[in-house]
Amino acid sequence: MTFCGKVVLVTGGSSGIGAATAIKFSEEKAKITIVGRNKTKLTKVAQQCEKNHQPFIIIADLTKEEEMKEIIDKTVKNYGKLDILVNNAGVVRFESILSEKALETFDKVMAINLKATVHLTHFAAPHLIKTKGCIVNISSIGSTAIMHEENFAYSTSKAALDQFSRCVALELSTQGVRVNNVNPGPVKTDCLNELIPDINEREKEWGQYAGLTPLGKLSKPEEIADIIMYLAGDKAKSITGSSFVIDNGLLLRK
Repeated sequence: MTFCGKVVLVTGGSSGIGAATAIKFSEEKAKITIVGRNKTKLTKVAQQCEKNHQPFIIIADLTKEEEMKEIIDKTVKNYGKLDILVNNAGVVRFESILSEKALETFDKVMAINLKATVHLTHFAAPHLIKTKGCIVNISSIGSTAIMHEENFAYSTSKAALDQFSRCVALELSTQGVRVNNVNPGPVKTDCLNELIPDINEREKEWGQYAGLTPLGKLSKPEEIADIIMYLAGDKAKSITGSSFVIDNGLLLRK
């Protein structure tokens, strides 16, 4: 698998799956744009990439349409093209439908998990058509299984993302652009760690999650990155409109 000279844009690239994906693509000599809100974290990821190729860092708010257009425009201006779009940025928020904050939470989750992907795909598609590129969207097993109570916003956003990916895959297939999803189960990332600030409670929670899976473990961000790279590569040139589950067998028990 070689990505030498390919231009890859990764959102949510400051930590977790996004960071692991950026680093792995850089190891394969790709030219990387990493997008996030935290400059300090993005710089640390860039330092891990730069021994292979100096990545292009973009600080952006994915809830603002004008900034999403700028992400694509700046990437193409910097590299001259775009080959691969990895829509990885996402948030997890728990809220009861009965809560006074239910609608506010829903809007925030949908803005990042769905709307940002739609906007970035819209702005990126003309460039991807030129390069016969591809899109990999990071969804979740929560799109088909209810993993927690009071998680309606997240699950709804991921179910919509799955369907969006299939629709766009069909539409862009005649233009030579592939679109696929990766649907992870629980992954040990900063995003989920932030939901459990107490370290002891966090480790206990991770252990319980691992115990739910038939394989008795949780995925690492690097494992998800490997699947992303496979779907973005030539070995997956006949795959589009598909969702790849990597959950250590968790859905077998749902």
